[in-house]
Amino acid sequence: MVLSPVFLLLILLVPCFFNAPPFFIQKRLGKDGRIFSIIKFRSMTGDTDASGNLLPDEKRTIPFGRFLRKSSLDEIPQFINVLKGDMSLVGPRPMLPFYNGLYSSVQMQRNRVRPGITGLAQVSGRNQISWYTRFRLDVWYVSHVSFWLDMHILLRTFQQWFNGKNVEHTRHIPQEFEGNP
Repeated sequence: MVLSPVFLLLILLVPCFFNAPPFFIQKRLGKDGRIFSIIKFRSMTGDTDASGNLLPDEKRTIPFGRFLRKSSLDEIPQFINVLKGDMSLVGPRPMLPFYNGLYSSVQMQRNRVRPGITGLAQVSGRNQISWYTRFRLDVWYVSHVSFWLDMHILLRTFQQWFNGKNVEHTRHIPQEFEGNP
């Protein structure tokens, strides 16, 4: 309810900047490897090259899209996924289905819980940490999940959001997960 005015405003603004529907919907891996459709506000254009292939992310991201990502406002529609039961507020971030075949047996444990809007890896460095560290944190979270751990992660998420810490989406590490190191 608190975010509904922002949600409604963005439903009106996003199409003006992207000349497309406000929502970006993509298949992701959920609990027990079940595939679901994640909902986010659009933050990139659909620009393609002469062959019809999407341009690289950095060429499709306009300033308004960077603002949505940096402020994490693009994540607001995921509350719909939480209400539907596809996601939780806290948990490992949902990955693309393609990556499921690249997980080790230990990394697969991250799929034992519902994915979250925020998680231990997000409050521990987000995109500034390696894939190995992200998965290690995800698996540790799954093994130690509790109400108090979730409250701690939510508190750290709000602190970082208000301070603008770890919200930058600039990639400082190779972004594509290519399996185990």
